[in-house]
Amino acid sequence: MNELAQVGSGNKVALVLGSGGARGYAHIGVIEALEARGFEIIAVSGCSMGALIGGVYAAGKLPEYRDWVCQLDYLDVLKLVDVTWSPMGAMRASKVMDKLEALVGDILIEDLSIPVTTVATDLVRQREVWFQNGPLLQAIRASIAVPGVITPVHLGEQVLVDGGLLNPLPIMPVVAAHHADFVVAVNVTAHSPLPVTLEELLPKEAKSADSRSEQERQRDQRMGSWIGDVRTATRKLWSGLGANGEGGNGEGINGQGEALEETSEARGKREWSKLDMILESFDITQAALAKYKVAGYPPDVLIEIPKTVCSTYEFHRGRELIRLGRHLADEALERRVPSLASDASE
Repeated sequence: MNELAQVGSGNKVALVLGSGGARGYAHIGVIEALEARGFEIIAVSGCSMGALIGGVYAAGKLPEYRDWVCQLDYLDVLKLVDVTWSPMGAMRASKVMDKLEALVGDILIEDLSIPVTTVATDLVRQREVWFQNGPLLQAIRASIAVPGVITPVHLGEQVLVDGGLLNPLPIMPVVAAHHADFVVAVNVTAHSPLPVTLEELLPKEAKSADSRSEQERQRDQRMGSWIGDVRTATRKLWSGLGANGEGGNGEGINGQGEALEETSEARGKREWSKLDMILESFDITQAALAKYKVAGYPPDVLIEIPKTVCSTYEFHRGRELIRLGRHLADEALERRVPSLASDASE
């Protein structure tokens, strides 16, 4: 145990894990840094990806989950995309939830080793919903349901979507319910004055170990928009929302089939950009809301992951993002009390 864990009355931490899509992998690195320094995490509250990581951690399955996500490449991620024709979202997320069920089983929140709160948003009553008991997987599924992208969870009269819509950094649950020596919050939608990349933030030794080949960069470009299946879903999802360019006779505006083909392709690109706009707009809103939450309930330690380090959906970059989370956690903890950084091994 290092110096920071010994100051004050103890080393018990209440951990707040924010929403932010793939950037939420950084939460794993933060947890590793805390444990390496001798902290005891006694409570977790999380939203969206933070709810997922926090729940898996409390269930004692974070090492297995870490191993899985570090092995995912962009094709593996594409295989997890399960398209639906529902007007309420482009994906069901059932493949991801099946993996989580195989990992943690049918466990109740109240049976976890530490108290966990996951946050969702009820569209009907327009308010936050805190899950502190009941099935863990149901709570996670509700919290990750990005509006318009992942279908909502219907629970009684509630229509539940991503908690980041109202509270992307749920500090209040741990402040209200638990007594800890430190509150550590991880904001993975942090604003940065200038765009910064993941590679720029990683320490030099990590850059050397994770320097990406040209083939990997091309892979990321191909990954860029989840490609065909989701694009097809958005054509259905956004039909009737102002798309034009087709004539009533089944041909293009100029009556030529070739023009129709070109128009359809162009329309598909526009419709996919609408889905991109949903994710980017959601990110911006969450970043602003997280700033208000931090101002209202300042944590003892704030770890900030700039939202520019990667896109919301770059779930194939787990290894780098975990390392980034550990690195930035070390820096934040060092600012509190100077001490030796935790072991930076994977």
